[in-house]
Amino acid sequence: MGTPQFAVPSLKKLLESKHSIEGVVTVPDKPQGRGQKLSESPVKIFAIGLGLKVLTPENLNDENFIRSLKEMNPDLIAVVAFRILPEEVFSLPPQGTINLHASLLPKYRGAAPINWAIINGETKTGITTFYIRKKVDTGDMILQREIAIGPDETFGELHERMANLGAEMLVETIDMAERGEVQLLKQDDSLATRAPKITPEHCRIDWSKKAREITNLIRGLSPTPGAYTIFRGRSLKVLRAEAIGETVHPENFGEAVEPDKPESVRIRTGCGFLNLLEVQPESKKKMSAEEFQRGYRVKPGEKLE
Repeated sequence: MGTPQFAVPSLKKLLESKHSIEGVVTVPDKPQGRGQKLSESPVKIFAIGLGLKVLTPENLNDENFIRSLKEMNPDLIAVVAFRILPEEVFSLPPQGTINLHASLLPKYRGAAPINWAIINGETKTGITTFYIRKKVDTGDMILQREIAIGPDETFGELHERMANLGAEMLVETIDMAERGEVQLLKQDDSLATRAPKITPEHCRIDWSKKAREITNLIRGLSPTPGAYTIFRGRSLKVLRAEAIGETVHPENFGEAVEPDKPESVRIRTGCGFLNLLEVQPESKKKMSAEEFQRGYRVKPGEKLE
């Protein structure tokens, strides 16, 4: 059971393993873009391409869906970035339902653990496999592996590394379950932190914050959905940037200042400056700061809001 690109390497690794995939469950096709054309999930595209049986239930409590699951008679269900399962589903297989989660649980329980680890300036995160229980992301843990976060690593880069590591861990976990070698570790709920779904409100840059905090936000949302600011009345996504200095500024946050190079764009923050490295103006392709400066001629004193 899975939906996004993050889940595809896990499905691929399971197919390469000794285990048999009886079916794949993912979300229904959704309308996307201006034309509202129906779009299939990455997991569905991959599974259909290999001739696997795919279920796309609207409602996970639907009797027909439950019946279809029972007909598959799974020994175990593996979940990677899917929806919250009802108890009738996760308690169905005799070997239980195992979830792969992209954090060192109990830290970063929720929908966006990779994003929030970077946004909060963490230098490490990890992958956890655990048995699903009623309360989201609280089940007993099976395996856990730590992974370092590079100082300039973006969400997209870390996402790819963690998807590949997670795929290997999922197969290892299922092998352990089959051999009866699982040793469970309870989560310490007192150490839990949240990783809620990213919303547009999370993505807007607050220039009164420290330059380092802003670069973490940019890294944690790059390449998608993208941290953004308003420049000349239109949205401007900032995809890469670097923090310069730690001078405290009591006012004029978001103001462009004289850069060290004519082709650069430097912005005043609450503490330090931010050099823009890669941006994407509204309705345009992404571009380097140099390309942006050549096209837009940002002048000292202009404001990003």
